[in-house]
Amino acid sequence: MLNNKVRELRARHEYTQSDLAKMVGVTRQTIGFIEKGEFSPSVTLALKIAQAFQCDMNEVFWLEGEE
Repeated sequence: MLNNKVRELRARHEYTQSDLAKMVGVTRQTIGFIEKGEFSPSVTLALKIAQAFQCDMNEVFWLEGEE
């Protein structure tokens, strides 16, 4: 399972789900599904989200058991 800190990082950067969605070119609902772990983003989308937070992709996404 792919875990993530999207919600935490989004709050830290004071982005709404809509803000982040516009930045990375997806819908607000997609960001919500990613935050809940109901959708695993493509590598391209994961990189775009990490870039939006100005950090490495591994700081945002990791596999369960690799914390």
